[in-house]
Amino acid sequence: MGQRRHRTQEVARSLSPFSLNGSCTSAFASYGVSMILIRFPNIDAKRKALGRLAGHFGFKSWANGDMLVPEDALAFLAVEGIPFTVEGPATYEQNGSAFRGAAPVAV
Repeated sequence: MGQRRHRTQEVARSLSPFSLNGSCTSAFASYGVSMILIRFPNIDAKRKALGRLAGHFGFKSWANGDMLVPEDALAFLAVEGIPFTVEGPATYEQNGSAFRGAAPVAV
């Protein structure tokens, strides 16, 4: 029983978005995590996915129904029974955050 408890704690630590020293280890904080663009057949499926993914995985969602999730989230959504369609890997522009700098200077 003690060994099982240790394994459960180990898994919980690996799934946590924060390490024991408090530094962030989420999908958006680390480089090299491949993000996948998915689409849902209806708004209800998207809302259900948003509720299930929150707290487990980092994701980006757009009003047009697209959502960007890490590869590991695909299996999670499938196990939860949420229907979705994989559109493909994210482009550089979709994966990065919006850059908002100063307005250009008039010449």
